[in-house]
Amino acid sequence: MLPQPPILLITDRTQARAPLPQVVAAALEGGCRWISVREKDLPTAEQIALARTLLTLAFPFGARVTLHGAAELAAEAGVDGVHLPAGADVAQARARLGADALIGLSTHTLAEVAAADSQRLDYLIASPAFETRSKPGYGPALGEAGLRERVAATSIPVLALGGIAPDTLGPCQAAGVAGIAVMGAVMRAADPAGEMRALCRAWAEGGRETR
Repeated sequence: MLPQPPILLITDRTQARAPLPQVVAAALEGGCRWISVREKDLPTAEQIALARTLLTLAFPFGARVTLHGAAELAAEAGVDGVHLPAGADVAQARARLGADALIGLSTHTLAEVAAADSQRLDYLIASPAFETRSKPGYGPALGEAGLRERVAATSIPVLALGGIAPDTLGPCQAAGVAGIAVMGAVMRAADPAGEMRALCRAWAEGGRETR
């Protein structure tokens, strides 16, 4: 079962306007209950240390922390699961992390969505949902029609990533996605708590922007 609200905050310290733990703490105050550490350029020991710091921040909120990368790294960090790149060995990750781990997979094509392991995965990420500042040119954007196509191709819950903002949640929900993943909009925000609060409110209101 996905964390509630089904809003995944993916970290990127290079975009953050403040130290990453500070941004994450603010997002938690704003209603975030799911964080994934995506700092692949850091040495392994630093990724683990950062993940453990964020686990400490997340604990009082009952939030879950996962890690973008390898299952072995997630296991060593002691986080709640792993987000795997497209083409990764999902069976190996599930065997390593166990039945209770939260395991997701990135997808970039409809074929990858259709081929995803519905017995071992908890969610898929479909991207880019919309034009995004974080990864310009990483597309083309799927839009509502492309998201709908991917939702229809699998029984696995699909999260939309890319260009996510309160005013794009309507098309996401109309397409049938189970949740959203956000990175730059919160990392770059002057008020990460307020940005996350707006996303949570818009999701709860069926995709209507309610700032």
